[in-house]
Amino acid sequence: MRKIALFACCLLALSACDKHDPILSGTRTAIFDTKQINVLSRDITDVPASAFVFDNSACRYSQDASNVIWDGDRRVFSGFPTSNSVKSNQRPSCSGNYIYAGLTTGEVVKIAPKSRQIVWVADVYRASNLTGGAPMVDIVAPIIPRAQDVYAAGLGDAFCKLSAQTGAKKWCIDIGTAVPFVLADNYAFVVATDDYLYAVETNTGDVYWRAPVAEQVAPTYSDGLITVGREYFDVTDGVVKK
Repeated sequence: MRKIALFACCLLALSACDKHDPILSGTRTAIFDTKQINVLSRDITDVPASAFVFDNSACRYSQDASNVIWDGDRRVFSGFPTSNSVKSNQRPSCSGNYIYAGLTTGEVVKIAPKSRQIVWVADVYRASNLTGGAPMVDIVAPIIPRAQDVYAAGLGDAFCKLSAQTGAKKWCIDIGTAVPFVLADNYAFVVATDDYLYAVETNTGDVYWRAPVAEQVAPTYSDGLITVGREYFDVTDGVVKK
């Protein structure tokens, strides 16, 4: 109970308690101050050739609703359980000798599963959600490791690019999502909880354009078109193709 109280106090204070979390060991980054979305209304001129495919099929680890990660019947990680969360089929993402997992408490963790050591913990939610009474900060969308980066998004209104090595923020923007996003060359396409499709330049985090969608479903990308349910969007400017 003492540890739980310390954890709650730190979150409500919106500070990084200490270099280490009182419950989750390992280096922890501060809560991200995300920037307000600034849509540039800029065309994508370097049209992506194809979508990035992250094959996670060989990742043998599972994750339960109480933020516990398992290797079969062996417990690899225990996070802080929450009673207020959404139902999802989230599972860890494997890359190299590490796994990355999103928690219902709004954190992404990097774990060395063989030693069960936590390498880092990164908060992926908009800081004002904690004081504003937002009910959910779950990391729902699958985490995508790519080269030296990790992309993560969830219901806490933050879509982030993190350093795979340290967990430090490279950029975060005010986009929440409940569905998987897609990476294609230098861009990410995210269907957000505000019923918009966002085109994000992954080097800078700039939002080139956004377009309203009829459904909140996972987007796909191929041959210059982004498909969201039954709608097709031109990757250049987000205009719906008839």
